Amino acid sequence: MKRLLLVGAGHAHAQVLRAWAQQPQPGTELVLVSPSALAPYSGMVPGWLAGTYRYEQICIDFAALARAAGARLVLDEMVALAPALRRVTLASGKTLDYEVLSLNIGSTLQPPQQPGARWLSMRPLGGLHDAGEALWPELAAQDATRPFVVTAVGGGAAGFESLLAVLQRLRGLMPDRPVRGRLISSGPALLPGMAPGAVRAALAALRRAGVDLQLDTPWHDALAEGSDLLLWATGAIAHAWQRDADRRGGLAVSERDFVRIDAQLRSASHPEVFAVGDCAAWQPPLPKAGVYAVRMGPVLTHNLRAALAGRALQSYRPQASFLALLATGDGRAIASRGRWSAEGRWLWRWKDHIDRGFLRGFELAS
Repeated sequence: MKRLLLVGAGHAHAQVLRAWAQQPQPGTELVLVSPSALAPYSGMVPGWLAGTYRYEQICIDFAALARAAGARLVLDEMVALAPALRRVTLASGKTLDYEVLSLNIGSTLQPPQQPGARWLSMRPLGGLHDAGEALWPELAAQDATRPFVVTAVGGGAAGFESLLAVLQRLRGLMPDRPVRGRLISSGPALLPGMAPGAVRAALAALRRAGVDLQLDTPWHDALAEGSDLLLWATGAIAHAWQRDADRRGGLAVSERDFVRIDAQLRSASHPEVFAVGDCAAWQPPLPKAGVYAVRMGPVLTHNLRAALAGRALQSYRPQASFLALLATGDGRAIASRGRWSAEGRWLWRWKDHIDRGFLRGFELAS
């Protein structure tokens, strides 16, 4: 019996489990490692932050998917890899061996360690959920009249969406208290890479929400002064074990410590290891966007089956561009693809329809 070990409850692994549920592969033991049985769909996280959705509404139920696929779910987290031994070490101290390993663990962030500052980090999503669920009741119970100031750090989509979403939620939780926003970016432009019309719409959304935008402003600790809540949404970084040469055991990584992969989504150094999504480094680099993990899913599914059976693998070809839909927290959304853009309430309804449809595709095991 060969063991296929899936580490991480990401979008691509959800597709692998769904495919296994529909067509199991004989002679394979399937094991999934994830710190939680519920994994949020990243596209709906801003809606949860804004209070539009309950957390359960934005999550894929990996426990149900694992049952349907005949997989064993291990609620734990990977902390080290010994690829020469084909062995993974978990946070609990347990180890798991494998014939084929697939990594879909996303990325993380590292907010400054600043005493007294209250941070919400936008990654990892499980940590964001736990911190947010503890924070909202605390803030709602506060009896203060001075303005509450939220500062987001990061001028990309995550910083933009999270700030507008959190402002929307807090204004609902504290209707009698002024809530102000500030967005800080070290770069010279908001939403780099987005269509010009989308950037203009984003600037208008920030103005409607009363946000003070500060570009070309590298982070320094003094910027935290006067802020009641800080949102950290800067560039993604690799997980701690990927950044540690001893803990990754010779696995090839990029300059930023993401797992280097080839066109078949295999490790550049260990072909029995596959990696997809934010934890992987494609050449040339791809944006850290969930759409790539979703598009990698079918190729990963085929290649994991092929690797176990000794068959030919497929190559993944990234799309040249993708549609970005950004929620503005007020019932509107902004669309951007290439040079095309649009904005309006109809786009939020369309985004909501797409996102709910994506999650429904994994309800076969419910």
